[in-house]
Amino acid sequence: MSFNVKRGEIHGICGENGAGKSTLMKILSGVYPHETYTGKIMLDGKMISFEKGAIRQAIESGISIVYQELALNPFSTVGENIFLGREPVRFGDVINWNDLYGRTKELLKTYGLEIPFGETVGNLGVGKQQMVEIAKSLSEEAKVLILDEPTSALNEFEVNTLHAILRTLKEKGVTCVYISHKLEEFFQITDTVTVLRDGQHVATLPTAETDTDKLIAMMVGREMTERFPSRKVEIGEPVFTVKDYKVMSTEFMDKTLLQDVSFDLKKGEILGIAGLMGSGRTELVTSLFGEMGKQVAGTITLNGKEININSARDAMNHNIGLVPEDRKTLGLILEQSILKNISLPSMDRFSGFMHIDKNKELDESRKFAKSLRIKTPNLLVPAEKLSGGNQQKVVISKWLMTNPDVLILDDPTRGIDVGAKYEIYKLMNDLVERGVSIIMISSELEEVLGMSDRIMVMCEGHSTGILDIKEATQEKIMALATAAAQDEKETS
Repeated sequence: MSFNVKRGEIHGICGENGAGKSTLMKILSGVYPHETYTGKIMLDGKMISFEKGAIRQAIESGISIVYQELALNPFSTVGENIFLGREPVRFGDVINWNDLYGRTKELLKTYGLEIPFGETVGNLGVGKQQMVEIAKSLSEEAKVLILDEPTSALNEFEVNTLHAILRTLKEKGVTCVYISHKLEEFFQITDTVTVLRDGQHVATLPTAETDTDKLIAMMVGREMTERFPSRKVEIGEPVFTVKDYKVMSTEFMDKTLLQDVSFDLKKGEILGIAGLMGSGRTELVTSLFGEMGKQVAGTITLNGKEININSARDAMNHNIGLVPEDRKTLGLILEQSILKNISLPSMDRFSGFMHIDKNKELDESRKFAKSLRIKTPNLLVPAEKLSGGNQQKVVISKWLMTNPDVLILDDPTRGIDVGAKYEIYKLMNDLVERGVSIIMISSELEEVLGMSDRIMVMCEGHSTGILDIKEATQEKIMALATAAAQDEKETS
């Protein structure tokens, strides 16, 4: 692993899950001490190395990292988070709040970050929280700013804001190392790109001298002739129907989460759900799984029979599975083994009176791990040790073991590389060929168009239309995604 990063450039790092990106960044940011590796790391012509647990030492050397999984205190304000551990004081040990918030306000203004500096972080959306994490790093006057999947939770406007900030930093001589699975972003923002594969350096070259196909070929070690695998499936009759569905919040009783949502899902079909952030996509599928809000109107029908779903157990009893958007918080028990995570929803199959058939549990789990090609030395490895793509495969594996008739996938390829994405796409095709019906949410329009048979579009908690894939375009989807807001504007 050898490459150079120039002062004041935006340097992209790409590679499949397990390529070594996270390991490399943890070395550079002091998470892994110098005893764990050989070789040299040079900063401004001087060799640097960090002792165990010396993250602060890395920051003081001028290296700061913004992780994909945010490390903020949700109960503190924006300003308190930005200067946590470095609060300005007076009279020896009294925090100077005027100075703290004054510096916060100036910092946010300098970089064009529209964040209320006195707001509690837990009240902010994920996109705004990401900006707070970036502001925190900027306040430390970093020479090298490492951003690990910085746009995974940002909308288009926030992505543009972030890129503008990075260009400003570049002008100020700050070096940015930019890690992303969204290959198109490298061509929007980076000067140079480095490709890693299987823990080794493959190539470093000017971004202008490559393209998406070449990057993919270097990442996976082979040419990929198609982004989305083709399939031939005889789509059957509707198996799952939602009509005039309305859901109220259980936390705020006067808040409507969903209203007038209607659609059907056919046997062997992939129904894509598109919409802007905040459109109600995740609220819809989470409520259909019995884990959000309270249904106050409408009907849910499965195989011709009306059903009630008030909990995840109800959904599972009706052979419905959900792969959630937030796999780490909602999809996995991170400290538990891969084995336990895969088998958890299916324990009834392995347990008897005061007994668990561990051999059967292992054999069944191993089949799914092998089928999905989860990269791990064995199934006893804790889920937290896996890369993002392999963690996603574990979540999918556990629901496949339940033999679902309806499988809901909420942003199933978020934060994973192009090679792992392709494997998940092929798996989805295999499932529908076996008669499973899939509902798939995706924030990427290209993915929705590439994998769906039909597309339902949502806006502000409403379903605004369903498009057959033959007539669907990005323009039509976006028109429907803003339809409810436009109708309300015209009415007022």
